[in-house]
Amino acid sequence: MIRSMSTALSGLRNHQVMLDVIGNDIANVSTVGFKSSTTVFSDVLTQTLQGAGAPVAGLQGGTNPAQIGLGSRLMATVQSFTQGALQRTGRSTDLAIQGDGFFQVRTANETMFTRGGALTLDAAGNLMTAEGFFVQGWQADVTGNINTTAEPGSVQIRVGDLLNPNQSQNATVGGNLSADAAIGTATTITLTGYDQQGTTTPINLTYTKTAANTWTVTGTHGPTATPFAITDNVLTFNGAGELIGPADRNMNVAGGVIPGYPNPIVFALGAAGSQGRVTQFAGGTTVAIVQQDGSASGTLQAFSVGQDGVITGSYSNGLTQAIGQLALAVFNNPQGLERVAGAWRATANSGLAQVGAPGAGGRGLLSAGTLEMSNVDLAEEFTRLIVAQRGFQGNARVITTSDEVLQEVVNLRR
Repeated sequence: MIRSMSTALSGLRNHQVMLDVIGNDIANVSTVGFKSSTTVFSDVLTQTLQGAGAPVAGLQGGTNPAQIGLGSRLMATVQSFTQGALQRTGRSTDLAIQGDGFFQVRTANETMFTRGGALTLDAAGNLMTAEGFFVQGWQADVTGNINTTAEPGSVQIRVGDLLNPNQSQNATVGGNLSADAAIGTATTITLTGYDQQGTTTPINLTYTKTAANTWTVTGTHGPTATPFAITDNVLTFNGAGELIGPADRNMNVAGGVIPGYPNPIVFALGAAGSQGRVTQFAGGTTVAIVQQDGSASGTLQAFSVGQDGVITGSYSNGLTQAIGQLALAVFNNPQGLERVAGAWRATANSGLAQVGAPGAGGRGLLSAGTLEMSNVDLAEEFTRLIVAQRGFQGNARVITTSDEVLQEVVNLRR
């Protein structure tokens, strides 16, 4: 009877733990990125009253052991890492992970992991979680290149940051030079070039028909139309009006020829057979600068996050460039992670974090402007709540019944 009371007491304690876990799940039904848990129990060491007996041939059969269990104990709380429902918010810093993985975050003294994607920027431009953890990833260099093999660090997005100017180095020329033009006919087109400081310079190319099917290109720059040398500047066409020279279909200006332009400038004349190539057909002259790669400096005005975690900045000069990329971590055994306030930390049984870019190595993709909500299923939780309540009541009844039996034993002496 004393044994039945202690056994039932272990059941009371364990069902109280079950109630605590269920209560915590229900309390976090609206917590972003929360994962529900269930309790796992096992029986305690069983007391053997009589061992098993082997059968004796022709005399008696075998006997089974007689054992009494000594209650139950909590073995583990198992977390469910199923995907929570996605909720659209429209905020550029709200991110949901679709699939496996955790955001890697950093506190003052340790690395942790979270599914909560309600991120924000602090005064220094650091990307932070709602708890104030630094979100980890890789910062792009000044040219927008990202090295995801490097050790992740805190990601910064500073609105107002300057994008360096780019000197014009590549320009594409397209259009038609009239086959009807008389020898000596000239036409001029202008490239608005950007020097190494982002200052614009008019760079003029004059096409002069010097012979049948032949045009010579000369150049001037600046407001005073200072001449500069162009190599491969003689354009020749075949009878069908297709460009046959220069062979590489490029005109070149050496670096330093134009002040403020230390790098060479290449004027591409369009690939053979392409729609935008330079031609010599009958009709009007339409040759023009189609595109170039030069730009003035710009300031960061907005940003967006792609599915692969790349943060792309939009600048005042109309250009976009990668600012950084967020990292995701996966584990061999996510059940082995230890839950802490708002996050998890790795343990000896979770395995080491395998950190990489979203969408690679089994990691999920990111959905910007979206949050992953709690995966708590209220219908399931209330069902388990009833089971826990009945289990608690049943164990309590064992204790009260055992107490009544003990009272009867005491009364035997009267």
